[in-house]
Amino acid sequence: MRKKKNTNFQHKKRDRRPARGQNKSHSHSQASDLEQQVLTLLYTNEKPLHAKEILKQIDLPLSDRKPLHNLLTRLSGEKVLKQIDKELYGAGMKHGLAEGTVDQNAKGFGFVTGLTSRLTLPNYSKDPFLSPANMRSARHGDKVLVRIFKVTKDGRPEAEVLSVLERGKEQLAGFVTMKSGQPLVYPEDPRYPFTIQLHGKLLEQLSEGDAVIVRIDGESTNALQLQGTLIEVLGDPDSVDVQMRLVIEKHSLPHTFSEKTLSEVAAISDEIVPVKGRLDLRDIEHVTIDSETAKDFDDAIAVLKTRTGYRLYVSIADVSHYVQPGSTLDKEAYSRGTSIYFPGRVIPMLPERLSNDLCSLVPDQDRYAFTAILDFDRQGHLKNKQFSKSIICSKKRFTYTMVQKILVEHDQKARGSHKEFLTPLKWASELATELMHLREERGSIGFTIPAPFMELDDEGRIASIRREERNFAHQLIEEFMLAANEAVAETFTEHHLNGLYRIHERPSPEKIQEFVEFGRSLGLDLPPLRQDPDWFGQVLAMVKGSPKEYVINNLLLRAMQQARYDVKNAGHFGLAATDYTHFTSPIRRYPDLTVHRTLQTFLQLSTKVRTRKKETTISVKDMGPFLSARERIAVTAERDMNDRLKVRFMHNKIGEEFQAVISGVNSSAIFVELLDLFVSGGISLTSLKDDYYVFDEKHHRLIGKNKGKSFQLGDLLTVGLLDVDLRRNRIYFSPIVSKDNKTKVSV
Repeated sequence: MRKKKNTNFQHKKRDRRPARGQNKSHSHSQASDLEQQVLTLLYTNEKPLHAKEILKQIDLPLSDRKPLHNLLTRLSGEKVLKQIDKELYGAGMKHGLAEGTVDQNAKGFGFVTGLTSRLTLPNYSKDPFLSPANMRSARHGDKVLVRIFKVTKDGRPEAEVLSVLERGKEQLAGFVTMKSGQPLVYPEDPRYPFTIQLHGKLLEQLSEGDAVIVRIDGESTNALQLQGTLIEVLGDPDSVDVQMRLVIEKHSLPHTFSEKTLSEVAAISDEIVPVKGRLDLRDIEHVTIDSETAKDFDDAIAVLKTRTGYRLYVSIADVSHYVQPGSTLDKEAYSRGTSIYFPGRVIPMLPERLSNDLCSLVPDQDRYAFTAILDFDRQGHLKNKQFSKSIICSKKRFTYTMVQKILVEHDQKARGSHKEFLTPLKWASELATELMHLREERGSIGFTIPAPFMELDDEGRIASIRREERNFAHQLIEEFMLAANEAVAETFTEHHLNGLYRIHERPSPEKIQEFVEFGRSLGLDLPPLRQDPDWFGQVLAMVKGSPKEYVINNLLLRAMQQARYDVKNAGHFGLAATDYTHFTSPIRRYPDLTVHRTLQTFLQLSTKVRTRKKETTISVKDMGPFLSARERIAVTAERDMNDRLKVRFMHNKIGEEFQAVISGVNSSAIFVELLDLFVSGGISLTSLKDDYYVFDEKHHRLIGKNKGKSFQLGDLLTVGLLDVDLRRNRIYFSPIVSKDNKTKVSV
């Protein structure tokens, strides 16, 4: 069956092999087929089984009773099984039985993650290792039953797969290659180290190198070549849409909406009606400020100057009005968790009629909103906060570029075209500046890591990569969104509401000490170590504008914990905020929608407004871990997509020279990032012909044994593009050597 076309599109891997030096007190020979069946049967049954019952359930003839008896006797002697009665057997002390998910490496070996067991099992500090032979027929992502038979000296368990309890992905993306006139597919994800022999329809449409979607059919006796059915021909892998589908398949991203969801959305009324309890703010001069390419506008702002300071209106699209808890639409939005943004494309959390129309705060259209009204004094201190559902009508759609021209560049043409907005924009600038100063004073960490902006051509291929511009207009909107988010979180804390916070915990002392040692190895005179955000800010200020700025920003960021969602308020370390949540982007983030619902319930109770209880099956506490995980998947997918496009962008630039910074060093390679293109790649030590280089781990550098030349993390240099591997999405460089045999240094 051909898959329906989608219409909703708007450094090195760690090798966790066990260390040498095995525990020789344990020996292991691979389990026979009969042993696998018996152990699987005993694990999956909750009660001990009689030998006759085992014989019956495995469907063995009576003639095989003796081999089974011998096996049961041996396993009982090894204490893998326990003989409870004459022929009654259960799990023994050394059963080693557990279940988990296979994380396979492209080289064939793997690990068992998420280890659990219904039986008593020791706590292991590391994931069990699976050798290629002990992987058997299991594949990456499969849920498997394993037997742990050994633990190495470094604490790594070793296991063998007994059975596949549940197959992972049955549908894969890959690339076509012709062998003896027959099409084979190599999975695009290298964690599936096999080929798939195709059958079915659509074969006549295939060409060498095409990207395709295939379904794996049944089981195969050959683990290196499976059978499969061709589901869809995607076409040229150089197309951004084809790469997008490959990323979708690799990360199992939901990308089409069900007919029921689309029917629910189609039935939503587009009428905007003033009702009791909803503030009419259509006379307030709200404006939106976004990028030139933005399509969904979920926040609008207005600033008034008062006798004592400023009044800030932050009005956010009222998605909760349209997305009711427990509806099919709500369930699909929750399963996605967030919109995912690719260059020129988006996988939206909500169908387009909501995200780009009914919920989008487009100019000159009445829209439902949820408004935070915040009063500040002249120095930017919050004096009062109130929240209400509202109706607004945005008066203007500004871009960051235009606001920058008006407020910072004082462009006369731009100012002349927007005279009626000059005063409120001036007030907004004044308030944002005060808020920024206060945030900096309390120690909020200001990382300065440039981001790439990718432009696509008419055929959907990457045309250029440049530094994403960030100006004061971006900062202005960011300050207002931060202020609204903090005000909502403070309300949760003050009234003990069961809301979802956005928390960012303190970095571990070990991570900070590791960074300090690294900084000193680079010759940085670091300030006395303190476990507060201000210390990080001082370090960043020390390297600002220096060649080491990029590397130090990245390394400090890596030392940080990941921000996440939780009902327990642990504060936000990076922002130096005691209370923080996400309130301002419900069109593209489900946590914000949850925050709106919590806040609205509180407002209704405080004003004694009774509404019909809305059904939902998911607690806010359970939402935190799930939505945090969905966010991490989205970030990984976006990074994956960007890397793919960068590789294809570089494909025709072999031989060209670029300015780069060393972003990583190990015993086999130097990793660099190009300064202007934000493209990463590696320099193999085998390409360094001028000397024999030794890895100095303590100082994060390579040193030439004979000439003493070094390559250290943070160094600038000129590199040439050696090769591009489109299949594995890798880029290879070499340092450029001048006529006097010295490595060129970037300036």
